[in-house]
Amino acid sequence: MKAAAFEYVRATSLPDALRELNGAKPISGSQSMGPMLNLRLARPGRVVDVSRIADLRSVSEAGEVVRVGAAVTHAEIEDGKHALLRHPYLQHVASGIAYRAIRNRGTIGGSLAHADPAADWPLALSALDARLELSKADGTRQVRVSEFMLGAFTTVLEEGEIITAVLLPKLGTTLRWGYYKLCRKTGEFAHASAAAAFDARTGLARVVLGALDGPPAALDELARQIAQRGPAAATEDALTQAVASAMPNADGIDRQIHAAALERCLAQAFGLANATTA
Repeated sequence: MKAAAFEYVRATSLPDALRELNGAKPISGSQSMGPMLNLRLARPGRVVDVSRIADLRSVSEAGEVVRVGAAVTHAEIEDGKHALLRHPYLQHVASGIAYRAIRNRGTIGGSLAHADPAADWPLALSALDARLELSKADGTRQVRVSEFMLGAFTTVLEEGEIITAVLLPKLGTTLRWGYYKLCRKTGEFAHASAAAAFDARTGLARVVLGALDGPPAALDELARQIAQRGPAAATEDALTQAVASAMPNADGIDRQIHAAALERCLAQAFGLANATTA
């Protein structure tokens, strides 16, 4: 099937794009919107291409955060093209997204806006307590990644509003991190996933469960216990209880799969023996 007819507009600047977005759909890497157009799940009358806008393609320091333009691709992060994004956590997450052909074109902002519950960036960035910059013609606002996704493929984005940047905390060598997902085969969306980030220097302590029916779920009590007591707090019972609280309506097998992803994520974060168990 092919897309229904639509008008194509290539924006050359952010103000130009925001003016054009009234009643239109933005498109950048087209790895999410493209299939939706071809399957006719989306039938916009007009599509605005934002992939060439310099402001959305740049990475810069902004005070205590790193501002990552929404049109930066997964492959650029994976390859360390931008010096400010050369961190093992970000490169590890980016390198595991789908296939290289998709990473070459898919963008960090597009993945977040699509809001697939099994996607990587909503989970990985929630673990860092990152924020998003959202813009429309009449202004800009910020929202935490953990508050951006309301449900499967549903976000807080308003009509005519787009993600313009991800605002990342600066990541250093003191960050302990884990990111693990279970897939039936390489390149698939995850059936279970988990991310963890601990940094004694900044006080960051986050453990987040992904690949749920809706947004990623922060396991705050588990994160607090681990921050206070170390990896010894991540007992089998503690993990089981944390997963059960995040997935109250899931069956036992689904909970067990997520508990396994969580265990391996934390093992990776603290350098334990089963960190790479498949």
